[in-house]
Parts: sequence; structure tokens; C-alpha cells
Amino acid sequence: MNSVTANDYSWIRTSPLFRHMMDIGYSLTLIRGTSPQEVLRALEAEPRGVGKGAAALMEANDAHRAEADDDYWDDSYVAGAFKASGENGDWTVVLGFDGGLGMPCAETLSEGGRVVAHSSNGGKPIHLFHWFEHGELRTTFEGPSARDGSSPDELVHLMREVGFPLTPEGEHDEDAPVVDEKAAVLALAERLTGIRVTESLLQDATYELGLVPEQPAEEWTGLVIDITDANGERLYKQWTYEEIAAASDRARAEANKPVVIPCDEPVAKDRSESQTSE
Repeated sequence: MNSVTANDYSWIRTSPLFRHMMDIGYSLTLIRGTSPQEVLRALEAEPRGVGKGAAALMEANDAHRAEADDDYWDDSYVAGAFKASGENGDWTVVLGFDGGLGMPCAETLSEGGRVVAHSSNGGKPIHLFHWFEHGELRTTFEGPSARDGSSPDELVHLMREVGFPLTPEGEHDEDAPVVDEKAAVLALAERLTGIRVTESLLQDATYELGLVPEQPAEEWTGLVIDITDANGERLYKQWTYEEIAAASDRARAEANKPVVIPCDEPVAKDRSESQTSE
């Protein structure tokens, strides 16, 4: 039985590579049963050859950014994919310095298998975890006590075992020891994949490289504010597109109302001036 915990991933805090990933934003995705070439094709990535080690991946991504139009920043990036042995066969590991955008086709790639991913947007900070199974997003979270997905509580027992401060019911446990939650996320990913991510695994891999194009913007249907503070208190508020549009129309109508400036009363003549005129 895999007994990995957050303590086994303490290396991330002394790793120059992981520090770079956190600074600029990354996504690390593990896909079961699909080859690196198939994953890059699913991403519609333009082949960019092979890179020996993470340094080559970073150089390829930096070169792509240097070629970009200074007047327009797009979200394309160079991803690197390699094969690794894990639970129930071979997996593909994909590392992208993408600002934490994540893999757009993860749900599709999980059909008939499993996809586990975690990311950071580069210091804002937003740190996300996703678990897909058979084409379905089972569990996703930013804060461990504010989970979503089709089965948000299914991983609670594993999350507690790797070190997340949760009660058996999945609520924030104020009495639990403080944990490095990013390390706990990596440990949870290993529990689900059987792949031990180490600095040397990422540093020394031979990557299939591909330029992932910018994804088209999706039409938005609403706005959600979902914030969980350090004490596990959650603020959740949702507005539909129609509600936001109506509020915007009201504000615009209010702003376009004619401005009425009241006239002052006639200024009384100075007494001395009145007496002189007489």
C-alpha cells in the first residue's frame, strides 16, 4: 500500500526547478494509458522536437516567448511530455510553464482512464488540484475543505492520510497540525497515480516538446466568488450573466441621467449700493 505523505515532498521547498515552476506558473498533469505523442496531438500542439531535461523545456518555452509579439501576449506555451511507470501501467507526465492554465482536454483524455493534475498561476497565488476519471471531473479544489466535482468527498480519506487538515467529514480541522499543502497535493497525486514525482524525474526526463496554441475564450455565463480563509470559513456568491447585465444596465442608466444643477437665489444688493442709488 502506498503510504506517501506530504513529508515525502518536502524537497519542493529547496528545489530550484520547483521554485521556478511556482514563480512563473505551471501545470503538471499525469495521464494513464495515453502516449506522450497522443497527448500532444490531443492538445493540438505543434511538434518542437525532443528536449533533454527540464532545462531544454525551459529554453524552448523562453525562446517561444522571445519570438512573441510584444504588443500582444497570448497564452500559447511549450509543453513537455514523457512516459513514466505508475499504477496499472504506463502514464504520460506533462509539464507546462503555462501560468497555471491547465490542460484543456483533460476530461477527454480521462475517458477510459484517469487524469490527475495540479497547478499554480505563478504567485498570485491560486493552486488547483483536479482528478478526472472516465471522462468525468470527480474532485477539484483550491482549498482542501472547499471541494467540487461529481464526487467531492471521495478523496477525503486519502487527503487526511497525506496530511491535509480535515475532519472525517471533510471540514477544516483546526486542531490538526499545519501542513505544506502543495507538498500534500503532490502526495495525493502519487496516491492516485503511483508515480513518485522527484526533482530528478522532472530534471532528467527526455521530453517530447510541443507548442500548445492559445485556447479560444469561452463565452461566460456567470460570475462566482468562492473564497475560503485560513480558518476554513467560506464565502460563496454566484451571479448569472443576466443578473450582471441587468445591474450594468441600471448603473449605465443612472450615470446617463441629466445632471440638474439648482439655481441659487438672486444675490441681494449691497445695502450701501442701494442707498447710493437713492
